[in-house]
Amino acid sequence: MSLDPRRDTRWWGWGDPTEEAVLSDAAEGLLREHGIIDGSAAAGPHRVAEIEQVNVPEPRPLPRAVLEAAGTGSVFTSPEDRIRHATGQSYLDLLARRSGSLDHLPDAVVTVPSAEALLPLLESCGGNGVAVVPFGGGTSVVGGVAPLRGEFEQVISLDLVNLRGIEIDPVSLTARLGAGLRGPEAEALLGARGLTLGHFPQSFEYATIGGFAATRSAGQSSSGYGRFDSMVSSIRLVTPTGCLDSPATPHTAIGPSLLELVVGSEGTFGVIPDVDVRVRPAPEVQRREAWVADSFEAGNEIVRSLAQAGRLPTVIRVSDEMETEVSFASSAPSGMAGAAFRRYLKARGRARGALMILSYEGTADEARRQRADAVKALKAGGALYLGQSGGRGWARGRFHGPYLRELLMDRGVLVETFETAAQWRDHQSLYRAVSSRVGSAMEEQGMDGVVMCHLSHAYPDGASLYFTVISSQGRDGGAESWPRVKSAALEAIQSGGGTASHHHATGRDHAPWVEGELGELGVAALRAVKEQLDPAGIMNPGKLLP
Repeated sequence: MSLDPRRDTRWWGWGDPTEEAVLSDAAEGLLREHGIIDGSAAAGPHRVAEIEQVNVPEPRPLPRAVLEAAGTGSVFTSPEDRIRHATGQSYLDLLARRSGSLDHLPDAVVTVPSAEALLPLLESCGGNGVAVVPFGGGTSVVGGVAPLRGEFEQVISLDLVNLRGIEIDPVSLTARLGAGLRGPEAEALLGARGLTLGHFPQSFEYATIGGFAATRSAGQSSSGYGRFDSMVSSIRLVTPTGCLDSPATPHTAIGPSLLELVVGSEGTFGVIPDVDVRVRPAPEVQRREAWVADSFEAGNEIVRSLAQAGRLPTVIRVSDEMETEVSFASSAPSGMAGAAFRRYLKARGRARGALMILSYEGTADEARRQRADAVKALKAGGALYLGQSGGRGWARGRFHGPYLRELLMDRGVLVETFETAAQWRDHQSLYRAVSSRVGSAMEEQGMDGVVMCHLSHAYPDGASLYFTVISSQGRDGGAESWPRVKSAALEAIQSGGGTASHHHATGRDHAPWVEGELGELGVAALRAVKEQLDPAGIMNPGKLLP
């Protein structure tokens, strides 16, 4: 098995180097209408043409003991490997890559041949003062894999690419999945046995099992399959002081859950080498369709009624009016272009609407029951049926968004997202407050654009709100203006009863907001855990803990 880090994605951006996005005429017109672009085809932010143009300082050599613990052929110091492990995939990350000027690079990328090789490596790094940043798919959008060295002279990016094993227990319907497995790799291995994990975040094509666990990921099918943390049955954590194992049982009442301590730890306590997960039979039927609610609030109420009745379909999403307009301009859900969609609504006495995407999965009977429950609630809430082509179109393009962002960045457009969740009583007021505050902050920074939102994960007591900003870059390309806008959004979120993140995790970017959510004592408790598991503080410095 090769120990080489993967090099099958764009070094300067997202995903498959051969896949391209296209900006429709309608989408281009919408961007001009809102002052985001001027109608020219001029390139946006400068993008270095070749990786050799990136400014890469010489790496600081690793201590001999660390090199020996890593083993021959598993330490990589080439500029390309270091660049590829220098950032995640946030807008600011991509801006830095495009400029060819990266603030932080690892001194080396290190791989391990097996989970057993982790402990001696971490022990050596702890004893020799080398910071360690676990790296899976590199898809973090909150600075989770930034190679910050903190107080240490050297920092390595620990690529888990080789931890891709799988063991299936068909009796218990569980599987042990290696942390380095990408989403499609895990699904293919499970699919060969007629099983599925059912976890499909937008980063699915490149994110890894270990990353899903470390960040409490939530997939687009969470209403049917649950969030990733609900799928985890047991987990291992390798720390600089030893190994931590949660019991492989369906439930335990022995003390606070060690599993919960590890899931969401973001590499700050240790490294997750593999995860035991609950799996299910692959669905026999998948029916996807689109509806349109009278408003975002009306669509949210439909979702709340289904969630509180325990009758959510596998997928249910509601876009607000602006996101609906952008969706029809860019991809024409249900076969309707934007103009046709507006005519459709006007003929039914509506000026605007909120797009809803639903998916029903399982056996034929299960899918039929899901749809019957949903249709009853949809009609009671005044939603109009748009057909199956809209749902199918969403499914075809649901992993394509990052490619469109790359194209828009080429045109000088800032595209970024953030998300939260709140209880139903605060849900709509939080949506309005955050939308308003972000709009005001954009104006203050000289950014022309739109703020849009969708609900994509629902529970009996509340739901997520996922915001997308599309705007001009402001006075400085967004490098300083976007963090100011994001701070304004987080202030509005925390004051309005929301969480700083529903599924993007904490990373570097949200760390200053942790105490506002967990409190001073809560942060102190996490620090005490870190002191026990990582006394030298080498694990992923600058993340999670403020």
